[in-house]
Amino acid sequence: MIHSLFLINPSGDIFLEKHWKSVIGRSVCDYFLEVKEKAVDPENVPPVLQTPHHYLISIYRGKIFFLSVVQTEVPPLFVIEFLHRVADTFQDYFGDCSENIIKENVVTVYELLEEMLDNGFPLATESNVLKEMIRPPTMLRSVVNSLTGGSNVGDILPTGQLSNIPWRRAGVKYSNNEAYFDVIEEIDAIIDKSGATVFAEIQGVIEACVRLTGMPDLTLSFRDPQLLDDVSFHPCVRFKRWESERVLSFIPPDGYFTLMTYHVGAQNLVAIPIYVKHSICFFDTGSCGRLDITVEPKQTMGKTVEGLVVTIHMPKSVLSANLTATQGSYSCDPATKILVWTIGKLNSQKLPTLRGSLSMQTGAPKPEENPSLNIDLKIHQLAISGLKVSRLDMYGEKYKPFKGVKYVTKAGKFQVRT
Repeated sequence: MIHSLFLINPSGDIFLEKHWKSVIGRSVCDYFLEVKEKAVDPENVPPVLQTPHHYLISIYRGKIFFLSVVQTEVPPLFVIEFLHRVADTFQDYFGDCSENIIKENVVTVYELLEEMLDNGFPLATESNVLKEMIRPPTMLRSVVNSLTGGSNVGDILPTGQLSNIPWRRAGVKYSNNEAYFDVIEEIDAIIDKSGATVFAEIQGVIEACVRLTGMPDLTLSFRDPQLLDDVSFHPCVRFKRWESERVLSFIPPDGYFTLMTYHVGAQNLVAIPIYVKHSICFFDTGSCGRLDITVEPKQTMGKTVEGLVVTIHMPKSVLSANLTATQGSYSCDPATKILVWTIGKLNSQKLPTLRGSLSMQTGAPKPEENPSLNIDLKIHQLAISGLKVSRLDMYGEKYKPFKGVKYVTKAGKFQVRT
């Protein structure tokens, strides 16, 4: 299915490649690089590209393009899911998925790719199984391998491969049993100039960290499961019980894993957490402009807004910006024409503002439309969709509601039209 995998940085340099069936020349990436150069943002690159002899399927994670090459028609989402599994595995093994980290652990990376794909088809993608086959790198193990010529490859077959529960290793023992669940939601919303919501939806994910002895059987139920649609589960979840009772019943993997992802698309359920008062105008002379932005939290949220960042893609005719920020700092890249205002924690007592003048090319025509604002933020202990975990059971032993459950709201593409 997958013939080759190329890792490409934002500059367009291929810093790692792996081939399974046959070696495909790097020239096949030229089709992808040509499209990437035309895209405004890396996220705007189409995930599937067709060439005369191949299909190029890619994802963008950690400022890296994971580009796979296939020669026959395959379900694109199947390949995309595998590429995300590769990135998640790197994140789990090395603590980060970046170009420098991958280069520092290139031997382990090739060992993992060899086990995750067999002759072009996914084989072992579960972290528990991989860690028994390829031991995670440590400083001591690296020194021993360099002196003895050894490797991180295990000598025995993973225990999970011998059971009907391949995602969990056998004989797990802990002196302190614990289970944590993080409900993380990301808003994708568009707001017009008057403050009305044009479009809004929520993408959510439940991340779990389970360290329990033996073979635990857990059930997790929600207070209002009817909010969820377009759900996707880890293979450990018993789907038939979810269909009949809307309850998550599963034998979890050992350690960190993604339990489920979901989508909430009802606009009336999405409460936008902040107000944005903005004015961006360009004068008819075409030589200057004016920018004035104020951000304030909604009092009804009751939670602190953190990690607030405002990003604006300025018109090409803008040369520079002379602005004053009452909170945080800003930067304007003259090459990419991207203005980034990093606010941080939002203080309701002193509202952050950014105002000043914009310098434009002399004689340049007035931009046909004003740029939009993209806002990133984070709110802890709040699921903006209203989703709540009501009960967590293990072998009939009832845990207190919300024990070990953390809620986080992240706004990835919170767009304000001016």
